[in-house]
Amino acid sequence: METPNPTPATEIPDTLPLLPIRDIVVFPHMVVPLFVGRDSSVRAIEAAFAGHKMVLLVAQKAMDVEAPQPEDIYEVGTVGAIMRMIKVPDGRVKVLIQGIARARIGAFTQQTPFYEVTIQKKWGAPTVIAISPEVEAMTRAVREQVEKVVEFGKFPVPELLAVIQNLDDPGRLADMIVPNLGCRVDAAQAVLEAEAPSERLRMANLLLAKELDVLSMQHKIHSEAKGEMDRTQRDYYLREQLKAIQKELGEDDVRAGDVQRFRTRIKAAKMPEKVAQEAERQVKRLERMHPESAETAIVTAYLEWLVDLPWSKSTKDAIDLFMAQKVLNEDHYGMEKVKERILEYLAVLKMKRRNKKERMKGPILCFVGPPGVGKTSMGKSIARAIGREFIRISLGGIRDEAEIRGHRRTYIGALPGRIIQGLKQAGTNNPVFMLDEIDKVGTDFRGDPSSALLEVLDPEQNASFSDHYLGVPFDLSNVMFITTANQIEPIMPPLRDRMEVIELSGYTPEEKVKIAHNFLLPRQIVEQGVPPDAVHLSDATLHRMVVQYTWEAGVRNLEREIAQVLRKIARKMAEGQTKRYHVASSSVPRYLGVPKFLPEVPSKQDEIGVAAGLAWTANGGDILRIEATVMKGKGTLILTGQLGDVMKESANAALSYVRSQEKVLGIHSDIFAKSDIHIHVPSGAIPKDGPSAGITIAAAIASMLTQRPLRHHIAMTGEVTLRGRVLPIGGLKEKILAAKRGFMTQIVIPGRNKKDLQDIPPQILRGIQFVFADQMDEVLGAVLQKRPSHNGLKPSSRKSEKRRNAKPR
Repeated sequence: METPNPTPATEIPDTLPLLPIRDIVVFPHMVVPLFVGRDSSVRAIEAAFAGHKMVLLVAQKAMDVEAPQPEDIYEVGTVGAIMRMIKVPDGRVKVLIQGIARARIGAFTQQTPFYEVTIQKKWGAPTVIAISPEVEAMTRAVREQVEKVVEFGKFPVPELLAVIQNLDDPGRLADMIVPNLGCRVDAAQAVLEAEAPSERLRMANLLLAKELDVLSMQHKIHSEAKGEMDRTQRDYYLREQLKAIQKELGEDDVRAGDVQRFRTRIKAAKMPEKVAQEAERQVKRLERMHPESAETAIVTAYLEWLVDLPWSKSTKDAIDLFMAQKVLNEDHYGMEKVKERILEYLAVLKMKRRNKKERMKGPILCFVGPPGVGKTSMGKSIARAIGREFIRISLGGIRDEAEIRGHRRTYIGALPGRIIQGLKQAGTNNPVFMLDEIDKVGTDFRGDPSSALLEVLDPEQNASFSDHYLGVPFDLSNVMFITTANQIEPIMPPLRDRMEVIELSGYTPEEKVKIAHNFLLPRQIVEQGVPPDAVHLSDATLHRMVVQYTWEAGVRNLEREIAQVLRKIARKMAEGQTKRYHVASSSVPRYLGVPKFLPEVPSKQDEIGVAAGLAWTANGGDILRIEATVMKGKGTLILTGQLGDVMKESANAALSYVRSQEKVLGIHSDIFAKSDIHIHVPSGAIPKDGPSAGITIAAAIASMLTQRPLRHHIAMTGEVTLRGRVLPIGGLKEKILAAKRGFMTQIVIPGRNKKDLQDIPPQILRGIQFVFADQMDEVLGAVLQKRPSHNGLKPSSRKSEKRRNAKPR
């Protein structure tokens, strides 16, 4: 663009050809070269050049319109004089046009073959205005801003600065500046349409200020980019030098090899689409990173985890029900419920595959039982029976949620959770996964692992399990989860609801003897290095070891005692005493020392105030000899024996029931006000709790106050209410075993527990007579002897007691 000397005044016709132009707004006194290519525009130029050599230049509203209509063209334009016209061989015309004056379109007089319009030729004519202080200040500000713009190299012709500095007309100054700013068409058109020169100068001032801000930011970005480019070039130069040195030393470029290796392993892993996309994104990041940066190690470790996980690797199940049953029976004695459940799972899986339905969600089983009954080892047997990998993690003492869900990659030393680690270790996506000791999971400020397990152990959610480290979902629906617990109560209810609970009870002495013969003794013979034919332990010997040297529901301590016997035999054989050792029942103390536990000594006579109760413990069942006595006092109930809150409340309920039945039982009413009742549960160092001793405490109190002996061969268990109802209890099998060890012949149990006897093996029930009671009077009728000839306490008669209680006159 050029700005020549001002053109003398020229007569402008009333009608002019119209030339629509794109991407530019032509101002008065502005010389601009144009390439005209549209046929209508070429005809307009030729008509103007053949006549008065003037044309109206008007900008289009949209630059992409090839054949603009009148509504696509602005109303205000600039009358231009054609100074030169050259036809180009391709049909276009190159013209040099100088702007003369503003003009507004009046009407379209012709539209073909080109536009011809009438104009308001006196619109926007120069006017003489007084230079006010405001206009003078604005003019100076514009000139200062123009100088700054020139410093940034914005104006294509720096000589314009001298012309601008000498201009005093504000309108002419604005017309000179705006075309050289390269602003948008709509902004330049707004300046062109402004009539007042001061308004045009104000608009030019705003455009200059905006342009200065942009130029300043552009300069800053350019400087930063140049500095970064210099550093990048330096790094590139040094890196190329390093490559040359490594090549000279014979070292390979490991970066390209790592990237290619990862891409190959990603393809081989057959990841889901979203996971593969994330892996490829991380590989591209690794490609751009410096080999020695800390982020490189993090991304490399993350990719190693992704490609090592078994996204599509699974073990084919060995669906042979008879072989599976054989394997389970070989490894474990009893546990019929567990074995039946596993065989049912295999049967359903076999039917689904027969019906071409491959997908089946893995079950979530929870084995609940005392220690040593074989819960963990049963998991290994299940994996062997169905031909899957076995993974076990212990949850005991875990308090950090990250142990389950993993750490986020932003932390130093971050790792996936134990679930993902176990799957990587297994190498398949359908192992048998055992979560051991789930009832011993804790919680603290680091989160609640039990809540994190809710997603893992939910068949409806674990198909898209998200580990914090991976950040992508992993399908756990094929995994067979097995959890173990000693008690079901500590497990949070939502987690308990997601699992299928299978309760495992303790073994009877006879079952322990068989387990010792079939499993424990052969295993310890191998571990202690004793020849199999050099030692023999009879059933009587093992039975004595079970009864007198172990006190547990499982067989873990029994195996330790067997190992101790075999170690002593191994020492003798190592010393040269090679012979066959037959360990008789009478010689067990020579190997194991004096008996650690003596069997319950059966009571030979009925006693007053001593009742035999049955209790459940983590090590099996036990007999509680609950004692009650009465003494002079103020009606206080004394409880000793380290009892829990529930058991204390049960004792108070039992006493209240007996007091409510004082007339039926024949108890003097004033004895409760003048006597203290003391209830003691022996083994005071052992904590005891639970409501199942309610009827036993009530029977002991009733026996003491009525002086009626309790039958010594009867044990009892059940919760009592204030109305005398007997409520059901749990742990029935363990309690029956305890009664058999105590040589009890009768057991009083709640009537609603009668159905539970169907799940107990017949050999355990043999020799026991059951009394089913729904009310406390039925219990007392079964356990108390007949009423003696006197009522109440023994030492006094009715007359003497009346005299003793009579008030002095």
